[in-house]
Amino acid sequence: MTAASFLSGRRSARASQGVSFYGASWLDTLAAWTLALLWLLPLAYAVWTAFHPSDASTRLDLSAPWTLQNFRHAWEAAPFARYFLNTILLVAMILAVQLLLSTLAAFAFARLRFRGSNVAFALVLIQLMIMPDILLVANYQTMSGLGAVDTLVGIGLPYFASAFAIFLLRQTFMGIPRELDEAARVEGASTLQILWRVYVPLARPVYTAFALVSVSFHWNNFLWPLIITNSVQARPLTVGLQVFSSVESGVEWSTICAATLMTSGPLLIAFLLFQRQFVQSFMRAGIK
Repeated sequence: MTAASFLSGRRSARASQGVSFYGASWLDTLAAWTLALLWLLPLAYAVWTAFHPSDASTRLDLSAPWTLQNFRHAWEAAPFARYFLNTILLVAMILAVQLLLSTLAAFAFARLRFRGSNVAFALVLIQLMIMPDILLVANYQTMSGLGAVDTLVGIGLPYFASAFAIFLLRQTFMGIPRELDEAARVEGASTLQILWRVYVPLARPVYTAFALVSVSFHWNNFLWPLIITNSVQARPLTVGLQVFSSVESGVEWSTICAATLMTSGPLLIAFLLFQRQFVQSFMRAGIK
């Protein structure tokens, strides 16, 4: 084989790879735009319906005036201030307890040696395979026995221990060099000091990624809060939305869309503001 033929073969191979890569990139872009449109169209319709009267939203009258009356009606029809307060307290309480318990458990599984540690960690992984909905009856019986029905503690207690957080933090802690432990012990640090001053700062991206997942899930959780609550005093936003779908005069889609935007708006705004941190946290945490 001559040098000319070898070089021509290399050029043709690169050309074919370039064409295939170019085609693949167009397919990826088309798929991304398709998924984006599928997500944006319902959101756009909800925004249109929320800011227009009911008659204009049903017939898509582009000349109809924009109004905030639907938001006022939704805010007055349900105690949204109480629902927002309950949801914020619930999400903050669950996240704080999850981070504390998961940090201690993950550090024990990653660095401490005790009898039955592998079996205990296997039980934690098995919990990831169990759907939360399967445990609704058992959880309700437990909360009833504890007298925690219709309370924020009753809503959050089944989620205080997170197997997902324990798994993520354990894998992260195991990747931290043990030389840091030894250096901290030489300086006179105790085990808890090593945890809080060495391991926790190095795992900050994982904490951020899990916090985003936890807040999003518990902000939108509906079934368990619906079962465990009976009054306005403990209901979160998602349960409060059902008030608008059970009116005797019929379903008012404009009011429902306005209430839905008020419910999902904080999460959407937070994602738009912290989009870069959101993506970087997941990339550093290794979550696919």
